[in-house]
Amino acid sequence: MRFQDYRERMLLEEIEEFVTCHLCGETRQQPMFQPTGERRGGDRRRWSYRVVRCPACGFLYRNPNIRPERLGDLYATGYSGFLTGKYAADRQRRYRLTMDSFGPVFSSGQGRRLLDFGCGAGLFLRLAEQRGFDAVGIDLSPDSVATANERLTTARAYLGAPEDVPEIAAGGFDVITLWSVLAHLPRPVDDFRQFRSLLAPGGVLLVLTVNAASLQLKAYGSGWNGFTKNHLMFYSAETVPVLLCRTGFAGVAFTPFYGDTVEANTTRLPEQLTRRLRRNVEISDGGNMLRALAFADDEAIDRWGTTLQVRRLT
Repeated sequence: MRFQDYRERMLLEEIEEFVTCHLCGETRQQPMFQPTGERRGGDRRRWSYRVVRCPACGFLYRNPNIRPERLGDLYATGYSGFLTGKYAADRQRRYRLTMDSFGPVFSSGQGRRLLDFGCGAGLFLRLAEQRGFDAVGIDLSPDSVATANERLTTARAYLGAPEDVPEIAAGGFDVITLWSVLAHLPRPVDDFRQFRSLLAPGGVLLVLTVNAASLQLKAYGSGWNGFTKNHLMFYSAETVPVLLCRTGFAGVAFTPFYGDTVEANTTRLPEQLTRRLRRNVEISDGGNMLRALAFADDEAIDRWGTTLQVRRLT
């Protein structure tokens, strides 16, 4: 469908804008899904948006999308409550499983600086402290940042954007982490160029995000649990390298995501079904989450990529 035709059919809310494909610039789009749901907390109103597919590169994204200057509206109040409770325990387990899947990158942080972009209530920053990283975080949610700083000892969380905080804007980070953040970025190319500039030589960037190639998306369509109220973009192992290549990264490695309980060996699935699940995920890249490690340069690949299947980007 032509961009102009699509615009004429859609209603636009105050905080939204029409966009074309951020990865390749294609103006045509194919309407695919219309997720709906109910807002959390006391607000009983329902939310709904439309997801389109780029016919040129296959990228899935929300359109209309959120204006970058209004992104903070989605996290202004009540968001830290969502990031605590049972959610916190589940998230910390997922952090550990993901770090373990990338081997020595996260085994020890001694002498290394880490930036957690979109740090939320500081759950990962607490783990980074424990592993010896010199860690800082940044987030758009005031109450989340306040909660984070209450639980942290050596690390610190800041409110705003990286350029607003001199300690972060100076760069020189050995590791940058984006835990369930990539799907929330309305200008991913601009953001990743900034991340690349903030990395030191030999630095790496970790991404955990919902997987647009998920077998669950294929099964449930618009009812997929990756379509949440605040998600804007949906990546796969095919589209993440396009974003990284455009923004100056040298390589990328992926590790399959089988599910938290399967990887933690606490699943109730019979062994035969567990083996079948693992096999299907590996064949299709169909885990419900996508785990990627981006390498800033050849030095990073030589240092951290020896035990991983690294795809070099040109």
